[in-house]
Amino acid sequence: MIDAGTPYGITTGPDGELWFTLVHQGRIGRLRPGHGAPVIHQLDPADGQPTVITPGPDGAMWFTEGQGGRVSRITADGEVTAYPADSPFGIAAGPDGAMWFTQMQPGRIGRITPDGGRADFEIPSPGGMPAFITPGPDEALWFTLNQGNAIGRVSLTGEVTLHPLPTEAAAPVGITLGPDAALWFVEIGAGQIGRIDPTGKIDEYPLADPASRPHAIVAGPDNALWFTLWGTDRVGRITPDGTIQEFSLPEPPPGHGGGEPWKAEPHGLTVGPDGAIWIALEAGALARLTTTS
Repeated sequence: MIDAGTPYGITTGPDGELWFTLVHQGRIGRLRPGHGAPVIHQLDPADGQPTVITPGPDGAMWFTEGQGGRVSRITADGEVTAYPADSPFGIAAGPDGAMWFTQMQPGRIGRITPDGGRADFEIPSPGGMPAFITPGPDEALWFTLNQGNAIGRVSLTGEVTLHPLPTEAAAPVGITLGPDAALWFVEIGAGQIGRIDPTGKIDEYPLADPASRPHAIVAGPDNALWFTLWGTDRVGRITPDGTIQEFSLPEPPPGHGGGEPWKAEPHGLTVGPDGAIWIALEAGALARLTTTS
């Protein structure tokens, strides 16, 4: 359990520790598996609602504060530097040594260098709400348009290309680079997993429960993709050939919730330093699942 708050995003840092956001408390946590309690860093101000966190090219961790309108950087000793941004959400390190992030409300992609140099690129989809973003296999960044129902690509010079999804109202959210040099994404509105290759060819794989609401996705150490199912409190796995499995999350500690039904609310997930899949549960915990090959 994480007594300090409600985990949302999670990643493994260059220091071999798990870093995670505590979205409603305005905190960043880090944990070395098997080495005691997490270290918690309180943000100031604390009202930014930190969500996605990822390693930067500068040895620090970078995260977004959508409510506070900031893209922020935190060092291993907890020193925070914040830069203004408009409703940022997804963030990823690009192949050019800069951080790239989505800005949901204005519909822009932002780029920021470790010293704070900024550029913004418009997305030709008004109200499209760009969500997660990830580096692709082609020296570009790929992102989901949650309300634009498309997958986008932005080149390092800012040219944007959009690929509409075959399924209406699919509402894509998470996206990651797969082991097959394609981009894999989740459709929270349609209950499907999607795959798009660099040419724009799209395949979709329906999940057993259309209301399972897949949220985030990551490439595992087992040549497969792992994703969270926010609506059913489960974690899924899909191989590049489309074979899908689902797994239950670990049971909560005895007495958790005072007798109330356990609603885990899995959001972000990552491959931990121990090779396991770690999941951020907004209910107030980090869960660990071992992978199979």
